[in-house]
Amino acid sequence: MSRRNIIYLAIVVAIALLVAAAASILHDGLSSRAKPTGMEVMLARNARHLAIPANARKLQNPAAGTAETLREARLHFADHCAICHGNDGSGDTAIGGGLYPKPPDLRARETQELADGELFWIIENGVRFTGMPALGGTHGSQEDSWKLVRFIRHLPQLSPDERMEMERYNPKGPEDRQEEQEENDFLQGQPVQQKPQGAHHH
Repeated sequence: MSRRNIIYLAIVVAIALLVAAAASILHDGLSSRAKPTGMEVMLARNARHLAIPANARKLQNPAAGTAETLREARLHFADHCAICHGNDGSGDTAIGGGLYPKPPDLRARETQELADGELFWIIENGVRFTGMPALGGTHGSQEDSWKLVRFIRHLPQLSPDERMEMERYNPKGPEDRQEEQEENDFLQGQPVQQKPQGAHHH
């Protein structure tokens, strides 16, 4: 085969791959409800792997694996991360379900097999073109991020009692706070204020 034919073939293959990638990405229009195709998942994982610096993968977790460290990380996760990832790390939440791509199941093999340094880098720097923000410098120190890595490792063994404790630390909206206040007032024997007619929870 001549050099010119090889170049033409390479161009045709490249165009075919671009068309296939575009069709894959736009298979359901631009809806965030769509499920990523196998090709998108593969491309995203490879892109993430290439984006994380090699030296980051070699970093060792300096946070002690103590019960106190896990509890601090668990409550931090409940307050800042669970809105998208869920207290159990499944990603099965109202916000997570509306993202594209969806948050990964942090308990799954694909996440648990990442090096500690990779998880730390993702927490600190986020992942471009996803809903994962860069939390470094905004939601605590690097020590907090390393503690979160410890908690992510613990997620597959999360106990029901730990999940219940996390629920108390999940962010609450005005209606949730009002409902809690009404319950406390009732338990303390104080009169409960009547809601305006037509008021209801969504």
